[in-house]
Amino acid sequence: MKDESVFEEPWQAQAFALALALQDAGIISPKEWSEALGARRDAANAAPDGSDYYDSVVATLEALLAVRGIASKAVLEELSLAWIRAAHATPHGSAIELRNDPAWPGRK
Repeated sequence: MKDESVFEEPWQAQAFALALALQDAGIISPKEWSEALGARRDAANAAPDGSDYYDSVVATLEALLAVRGIASKAVLEELSLAWIRAAHATPHGSAIELRNDPAWPGRK
């Protein structure tokens, strides 16, 4: 039987789970989430085949976190870059951890 997973990558499941957790915590409402994600998906630059759906999920999360004052765009961008640096600094086969980023302030 073929695997019918909705998620192609673990990060996609994690992004979706974060959206649900924010709703469960009352930080965003289901209506607000669906409207914001729908608006992003309806944008002229969304891929018609839906291949960028989870990129839209992440972008919507970022926008809602910024609107709520939870994390600014600048903070989210720095975290994103830190994870990229950590990935490049992590030996193949090892778990990528933020502390692997050579520039991360909390690095041991």
